[in-house]
Formats: sequence, C-alpha cells, structure tokens
Amino acid sequence: MFHSLRNRLIFSHILPALLIIPLMGAAMVYVLETRLLLPMVYRNLAKEASLMSEITRTEPIFWQNRAAAQALVNGVSPYLNGKVSLVTLDGHLLASADQSGSQRLDLPDLSNVGQGEVVGLQNGPLAEAITPVYDLNGQRIGIIRMTTQLVRVSDQVYQLRYLLGFVLVLGVLAGIGLGSYLAFGINRSIQSVTRSIQALAQGNGQAHVEEQSTDEMRVLAEAVNTLVDQLHSSEKSRRQLLANLVHELGRPLGAIRSAIQALLHGADKDPQLSSDLLTGMDDETIRLQHLLDDLAGLHHQILGSMELNETAVPLNDWLVSTLSPWEADARQKGLTWKLDAPPDLPVVFMDPDRMAQAVGNILSNAIKFTPPGGNLSVTVKMDAGQLTMRVKDSGPGIPVEERDRIFQPFYRGNQGKRIVEGMGLGLSIARDILVAHGGDIQVESAIGIGSTFTLQIPAELPPEA
Repeated sequence: MFHSLRNRLIFSHILPALLIIPLMGAAMVYVLETRLLLPMVYRNLAKEASLMSEITRTEPIFWQNRAAAQALVNGVSPYLNGKVSLVTLDGHLLASADQSGSQRLDLPDLSNVGQGEVVGLQNGPLAEAITPVYDLNGQRIGIIRMTTQLVRVSDQVYQLRYLLGFVLVLGVLAGIGLGSYLAFGINRSIQSVTRSIQALAQGNGQAHVEEQSTDEMRVLAEAVNTLVDQLHSSEKSRRQLLANLVHELGRPLGAIRSAIQALLHGADKDPQLSSDLLTGMDDETIRLQHLLDDLAGLHHQILGSMELNETAVPLNDWLVSTLSPWEADARQKGLTWKLDAPPDLPVVFMDPDRMAQAVGNILSNAIKFTPPGGNLSVTVKMDAGQLTMRVKDSGPGIPVEERDRIFQPFYRGNQGKRIVEGMGLGLSIARDILVAHGGDIQVESAIGIGSTFTLQIPAELPPEA
C-alpha cells in the first residue's frame, strides 16, 4: 500500500513537472528567437545602414564613381555585421560587399522615407535594412542596403537550443532526484501517521506520531497526536465515570436495601427503629437525587452547551428559598451559619434553578468538608453591575497544586482532604452554569484556614424593565 502511495505521489506530482519543463524550454527558445535575437539583428542592421548613410551623404563621389563606391564598401565591410550595398535611385547595384555588376534590385517605395529612417524587410532567409541617402541640400542621391543571412541567426538559436536542452536535462534529472527524495520523505511521514491511526483503531490509545518532516506533515502529526490525547483522556474519563457510578450508586442502594430487609424482618414493629430506617432511606434517596443532578449536568457538558431558562428573579426571595435548606444542613452539622445580604437586592434576569444548582454545589462541598463547630458564611452584594456571592468556610483548605484542577470533571483531589465523595462533577457543573450566564467562579484557599468561592454573573435587568 505504501509503495503504491509513493508511486502515486511520483506520478501525480513529479511527472507533470517533468513534462512541463521541456515545454517551457521550447517556449523559451521561441521567445528568444522571435522577441530577442531577430529584433536585435534588425536593430544592428538599421544602425549600420544609418551610419553608412551619414558617411556617404557628404561625399557625392561615392555615388558618382563606381570604383570609389566599391573601395568604400571594401574598406568598411570588415567592421560591419551585415553586408553593405550602395544602390542608385533607379535600383541598380553600384557597389556591394558580395556582388558586382549593375544588376537591378527590387526595392520598396522610399518616397516617403526621410533621412535617417530605415525600412526593415525579410526576403526569405535574408534580412534587409534599407534607407535613402539625402545630400546636404535635401536631394536624394542614393540608397544604402544592409543584409544578413537569417540562417546564421538560426544557427545561433540552434546552439542556444542545445545549451538550453542540456540545462533542461540537468533540471529534469535534478527534479527527479529532488522529487523522489521528497516523495520518500512524505511517504515515510504518511506511513508513520497511518501506523498511528491503525494502532489507535486497534485500541492503542497512546500511539503518538513523531512530529518531524515538513511543516504540513508536522501539523498533521500534531493533529493526530492531539486526537490520540483527547481519545485517551476520554477513555480515562469514561472508565473513571463508570467506577464512580458503581461506587456512588452501590453505597446508597446498598443502604436502602439493608433498611428494606430490616423492615421486612420485623423492624417496623419498633417505632423508633422504623423511623430511623426511613430517615436513612430518605437521606440516601436525596444523595441519589444529587447524583442524578450531576449526571444531568455532565450530559450538558458533553453536548457542549447549556440551555438556560432565564426569567425575572427577585433576588431577596430567591436567596431565601435557595439558602434555607443549606442553612438547615449546616446548623444540623453544628456549623455557625452567617448570611450577609442587603434587603434591597434588585430583580435580575437569570435561570433561577440553574443558579440554585450552582450555589447548592458550592454550599454542599463547604458543609461536607467543614468539621463540626466550624464557620460558614455567605455574602451577597451588587458590585459594578455584577451579582457577587462569596461562600467562605473554615474547612481544611485546598492545596495549591489542586486549585486549578478542582473544576475539571471527575477530579476529586489527590490529598484526600476534599471532594473525596461523589462523582467529582459538582464544581465543574457550577462553573459551567456560571459561564453560561456570562459569569465566572474563582477560589481562594489556605491550608488549615479554609476556602472562599466567589461566584459572579452580570446583574442584567429583565427585558421589560
């Protein structure tokens, strides 16, 4: 499979380039011949024709004496690129570098061509530059004709073609070598990524890819490694969730079953024992209800969004209904409860049930981990358009290394001092609820002194207000 992939890389990327290189070479030769060499030939002929015109216009003898004209031609020919001819006005050849006699030439109409102007022609393989010669009085006295064989230019082009061909062959060979090297390199990187994905599909959740090679393959390797880490984390969370569920469901269900068995075997005959068993069963069902609430919050975390049912909430009334059950739990445990809230809190727009759940999760932890005789205080105030609630306890505190992790799902602490029971979801769910309201939650803690959780949300007024 990998050899086939490498071959496809070569055929799909390298061969098209190898076909393009000769075509580009042919195009370069054509452009050089038609846009550079030939225009250069005509420019040189035109310059030499203009030069001969200036030389002969001040010396009429060259147009009156054939011998003088031929002597001039023979003298200047070694220094010219083209072959010069002096032609009379009626088209007869007066003197030439390669012809003799008085043969008549077919010339274009030069009646409208002034001194210094040159007419360029191509007559088969012959390139011509023709210009009339005017004396100092402005009278035409003759015609200068410069010629050169285009075959010589073609020879230069053919030589250039050989040179370009040699260069192109070297380019093709270098392209094949470089392309093959890149193809093998890409093939090795793709093999590594493929092996990692295959191992991942077979259940190896730690099959990382070495992040080397080109930038694009490095980005691909990083993406695969990120996927591997996420899947590994998800698998670890799934196993932890199952373990926590077994533990958290087994304990209350076991207690309830034991109470039911006791009642079935005569415990109902003792009113006090029966009352204690029913109270314990009620407490265990409350724990199960909290567990279901945590699982519901986990469901929203997995979906990545939390729907809020926001409504106008009178804060003072909401605080009484939300905090009263927790105050009773705190006092029952022997904690000192203190609430500091102004009596004129406004009506704000929020989801009262979700916020009650978030506050309940914080208070539940505070009560759970504050020993009897400790203190628990709740402070509520409006601060710069923010509803701020602080929950302060005198519990064991949270180690520094755990403060950023306690809001992660399933995290229950390494020190065994806090969050040792439950699913490890309460603080994570509380944070998600605060974030869904556009707020945040922060924690300050000191070992042996206690912790303070600060909850903040924007105090938005109801729309109709």
